[in-house]
Amino acid sequence: MVERIARHIGDPVTRLRFLQIVGPSMVLPPSRRLKYLIPVALGAMAAGLYFGGALLWNAFAARSARPVVRVAAAAAPVVAGPPRLPEVWQVDSSNQAEVYSNGLRIDSHYAVSTHPRAYLAFPVSGAESSGGVRRQDPAGIVFHSTESPQLPFLPGENRELKRAGESMLEYVQRQRAYHFVIDRFGRVYRVVRETDVANHAGHSVWADDQWLYVNLNASFLGISFEAQTPARGAGPDGSGETPALSPAQVRSAAVLTEMLLARYHIPRGNCVTHAQVSVNPANMQAGYHQDWAAGFPFERVGLPNNYFTPLPALTFFGFEYDGFGYDPSQPSPAGGIYAGIAAAEKSLRETAANRGVKPAAWRKVLERQYRRRLAQVRAVEPAGK
Repeated sequence: MVERIARHIGDPVTRLRFLQIVGPSMVLPPSRRLKYLIPVALGAMAAGLYFGGALLWNAFAARSARPVVRVAAAAAPVVAGPPRLPEVWQVDSSNQAEVYSNGLRIDSHYAVSTHPRAYLAFPVSGAESSGGVRRQDPAGIVFHSTESPQLPFLPGENRELKRAGESMLEYVQRQRAYHFVIDRFGRVYRVVRETDVANHAGHSVWADDQWLYVNLNASFLGISFEAQTPARGAGPDGSGETPALSPAQVRSAAVLTEMLLARYHIPRGNCVTHAQVSVNPANMQAGYHQDWAAGFPFERVGLPNNYFTPLPALTFFGFEYDGFGYDPSQPSPAGGIYAGIAAAEKSLRETAANRGVKPAAWRKVLERQYRRRLAQVRAVEPAGK
């Protein structure tokens, strides 16, 4: 009876009060319980009818009044960390090939050695006079294109496509140019062993939140796609900056990158394109090579869009960027490396203003720092390199 009455009391406050009063009464003797409950129940039902009527009236009045738009408070944005790398292990290995648990297969027919990897990494927050820390494990990945002539990627061209790919691999092997090459069919070839230095990036520049790298030949692995950057003015948008990749090349790049990140604990932010890191020390110009200045499929390879990262060559060492055709007084072109140039230029100008100097004068200070770092790196390089 108590539960049945409580279910008919619409107002939750009244229902709670009813149960608080009636609950203790249930311990009374049966002869006194009914006399106690009847007035309480009638009172509670009356209160329920009163409050229910008030609620109905308020609802009717609200419908006839001017509508009120209620805006929910915006939830705090949830910043997700980088996805955790799955464990990748070697399933099979021979002198000819390696197979990994994520489906990666590396062909080692063209594998050669150079000299063991060793390089200096400079602490970002350390003193300018720091001599650097000597390291041997790869700190990042640079993505390239072979810039070799491209035939139509069609079934009828298989013989010529394979011939062109083999010729390209033989040239890369002679030059010791990259650690890995992904041909147009998506086949992954090891050229220079990961333990050794490849001639893929020269004295390029990159930095993460802890370390500054000035010799990416030694500090970063080089992965090149069999592809060619179109001439400027080519392509539907006129940019001419995006090599064409086959879907198989992108899939292979994803599993190769996944394996290298897992094996060497490489930060995702240290996976960048050749255009982002390439510099010319002679004239202090960034963009000495411009392959993958735009259009690299970061997300499809399982990486963040690192085009938005301010270019360290500009922020740390004051390099110019005339070769990219970027004008800070004009709106930035959409996408690609221009986002990183704009962010770096903004940072450089703000730093110069905080130090009370003009940007040109601050660039001279940064250039001197680069020359010192470059001399330190060259002092520990093997002879003839």
